[in-house]
Amino acid sequence: MYKVAVLGDKDSVMGFMALGVDVFAVYEADEIKKAIHKLAEEGYAVIYITEKCYVDGRDAVDKYKDSGLPAIIVVPGITGSMGLGMNGVRESAKRAIGADILFGGD
Repeated sequence: MYKVAVLGDKDSVMGFMALGVDVFAVYEADEIKKAIHKLAEEGYAVIYITEKCYVDGRDAVDKYKDSGLPAIIVVPGITGSMGLGMNGVRESAKRAIGADILFGGD
């Protein structure tokens, strides 16, 4: 069975514990990058990451963006959305299809 993890600041991720998801509170860029690589090595299939952590750990996230697993999904943190999650979906669809079908751009 595949494992699911959530990375982010404590306030943003603690609610996911109720869903049975493995929760990791991370704050510093190095800590975020190490956690992403460790979770990938440990066979996590899905890693949810808050937008703030995505910004700080973008290098590590980019390493896995074209691989099958883990799927790294950007979610808003407790402070609200910065729009990065939807932009990620848009870029993934654009790479897969070759056109921006979600927002009508090119």
